[in-house]
Amino acid sequence: METIGKIRRRHLVGNESISAVARSLNLSRNTVKKYLKTTTAPQYQRQPRHPRLGAFMDTLNAWLERDSQLPKAQRRTARRLFECLQAEGYGGAYDSIQRHVKAWKATQPGTLTPKQAFVPLLFAPGEVCQFDWSYEQVVLGGIAQTIKLAHFRLAYSRQPFVIAYPRETQEMVLDAHVQAFAFFGGAPRKVIYDNLKTVVDAIFTGKSRRFNSRHLALANHYLFEPVACTPASGWEKGQVENQVGNIREWLFTPTPRFADFAALNAHLAQRCHELGQRQHPHQPVTVAEAWADERQQLTPIAMPFDSYVEQALRVSSTCLVTIERNRYSVPAQWAGK
Repeated sequence: METIGKIRRRHLVGNESISAVARSLNLSRNTVKKYLKTTTAPQYQRQPRHPRLGAFMDTLNAWLERDSQLPKAQRRTARRLFECLQAEGYGGAYDSIQRHVKAWKATQPGTLTPKQAFVPLLFAPGEVCQFDWSYEQVVLGGIAQTIKLAHFRLAYSRQPFVIAYPRETQEMVLDAHVQAFAFFGGAPRKVIYDNLKTVVDAIFTGKSRRFNSRHLALANHYLFEPVACTPASGWEKGQVENQVGNIREWLFTPTPRFADFAALNAHLAQRCHELGQRQHPHQPVTVAEAWADERQQLTPIAMPFDSYVEQALRVSSTCLVTIERNRYSVPAQWAGK
């Protein structure tokens, strides 16, 4: 900016020639002419070059175009596209893929959305675990279907745990906690939820809630405090909200195939151990090493919770009870009771 001002003053005020100004400042005459036409510093924009990406550009663009036609939950992120290109033989850097994907998305209509800012929360070891559900697409026994995936995340170590179920019933919520605490090696002091109907019976002003009695029995068994988020405030459990998208990218894109739920959940548990080898975002250790430290602060488990759900039902004259549109037979002496 100082050079621009000096050139403009000497030529326009001092009436020096362009050649004289160029010789004095050791600049070319074209540069002097350019600076005389502007009052602000020139902006230089680096044109990115992707020599290694060039051979894979058509493939990457085809993937982006095809993914754009899929539901948002099934689209691959830049990191996942990078890993897929590596499998195709790409030997370049991730940054090139990231820049190209960002530039490609910027050309698509309706991609610019306002951003929100948040302050990260800090948690003590063993203090908090966050819980959430997500829908995922899988192929089980050759049949494509939508399953429910229970997500847990220890807030201090960032260690994840996920387990799949066919539905989101209360007994499945209870069983998911039993499996998660067994995996973690103990129970945290607090578990943060959305206002799930299987967890919360009534929402009052502020943070006041009436929790389901069976869920309170689970909390009392494992000695943790259930905490429900403010409605429509998912950032209060932002780690597990972010985990939902990551797990979908890492474990469910492309759509996995398994024989049954047992095989799927065995695979998910193994992958959760493998994900623990990633670098912790705020500590100079891996997630697994932070988890090993946090495990010492978790409440030990004496015995697992019996995750059944009780209902009072009337037995029909044909010795049947109906539960969720299914009929079951009972001994005849209970008819009418």
